[in-house]
Amino acid sequence: MPLTDIAVRNAPPRDRPYKLSDGQGLALLINPTGSRWWRLRYSFGGREKMLALGVYPAVSLKDARDKAAAARIVLQSGRDPSYERQSEKNATAITFEIVAREWFELQKKTLSKQTLYKARWMLETFALPYLGKRPVTHITSAEILDVLKRIERTGHHETTHRTKQRIGQILRYAIATGRAQHDATTALRGSLAPTITRNRAAITEPAEIGALLRAIDGYSGMYTTACALKLAPLVFVRPTELRAAEWSEIDFEREEWRITAGRMKMKEAHVVPLSRQALSILENLRSYTGDERFLFPSSRSSERCMSDNTVNAALRRLGYANDEMTGHGFRAMASTRLNEMGWPPDVIELQLAHAERNKVRAAYNRAARMNERRELMQAWADYLDELKSANPAKLPANNGWHVSEVAASY
Repeated sequence: MPLTDIAVRNAPPRDRPYKLSDGQGLALLINPTGSRWWRLRYSFGGREKMLALGVYPAVSLKDARDKAAAARIVLQSGRDPSYERQSEKNATAITFEIVAREWFELQKKTLSKQTLYKARWMLETFALPYLGKRPVTHITSAEILDVLKRIERTGHHETTHRTKQRIGQILRYAIATGRAQHDATTALRGSLAPTITRNRAAITEPAEIGALLRAIDGYSGMYTTACALKLAPLVFVRPTELRAAEWSEIDFEREEWRITAGRMKMKEAHVVPLSRQALSILENLRSYTGDERFLFPSSRSSERCMSDNTVNAALRRLGYANDEMTGHGFRAMASTRLNEMGWPPDVIELQLAHAERNKVRAAYNRAARMNERRELMQAWADYLDELKSANPAKLPANNGWHVSEVAASY
C-alpha cells in the first residue's frame, strides 16, 4: 500500500534500520537514531542502483514522490539519474574564477603581456569579486549586467565593454570545455551605453612638427627618455613596442629593427628599417644601456622596461597637453604626412604594421616591398630634419618636397 503522511510521521525507530515502501522503488529508510531518509531503487544498464532523495521532514512525502517521478523521466530518456546528479554537483563545484584562471594560462601563448595584464586587472577588479565564486553554469545575464553597470556608473564606458568582452570569452571557453551550456553575455546586446571613440591626439602640421622636434631636442630629463622621444617619430611604432625594445632585436649590420611576433599587436613579426638618424641615436644609446636587456630600462629595475606613461609624461613636461600630442600620436603624424606627400599607401600601411586580412598576400608584400620601405624610412627621417631646421615663417606649403618625383618609380 502507498504510504500516508501519518504513517511516515509516526513510524517508530527500531534496533535495526528498516524500510517503509511507497511503491515503484520509492521507500523511506528509518534508522535506529530516528532519522528518516528517502531512497529510490531503480535499474540501469542491467544493474540495480539506489538514489538518495533527501531527509524527512525537510523532504515531505509529496516532495519525495515528485523527485522520484523526475528521476523516472530521466530513466525513460536513457540516462542515469545518479550520473546526472553527480554531473550537476561537479558543475556546481566549477566556479567562474576557476575557468577564468585556466583561460588566463591559455592566453599567455597568444596575448601580449600588456594585454594580458590589462585583462587580468579588469576581471580581478570588477568581475571576480562578484562572479568569481559563482558556478560557471549558473551565471545569468542579469548578474553580468549588474557587474557591468557598476563600472558604467563610474563613466568608464570602454572599460565596461572590455570587461563584457573578457567575461564572454571566458564563458565561451567554458562551453568549449564542456562546463557550461551558454554564453550569458549574448543577451546583453544594446544594454550598455555605447563607447565614444576619440582620436588619439597628434600633431600633423609641418610647422608644428618642426617645433615639436626642436622641443624634443631640448628635453633635459633622463637620457633614456630623451632617446625614446627622439626615436619615436623616426620609427613610428606603437608605444608598447618602443618602450619594450630589446637590444637583441637591433641588427646594426643590416640596419634594421626586427620585432618578434609575440610583441606585436597583430602577432606578426615586424621589420623597421633604420635610417641614418635612428642608427645614430641607437649607437649613442648602446654605450649607455647596451649591456642591459632593454634599450629603455625602468629607472627602478633593469629587469623591466620603462613604464607605459614615460613618453607621455615627457611630452607633458615639454608643454604638450594630453589633447595635443601623445606617444601614439607619432604614428598618426607619420601616416598623415607620408600620405599627403604621395608615398604609396600600401607601403605606409606595411610600415605601420596594420593588419592584412589575406595572410599570403601580406607575407608577399612584407618581403617584396622592403626596398621601398627602406627608402620611405630614410626619406621620412630626412624630411623631419628639414622640418626641425626650417624657419616656420618661410616654410612652403609642401615643405619643398617634390614627392611625386620620389614616388614616380612606384
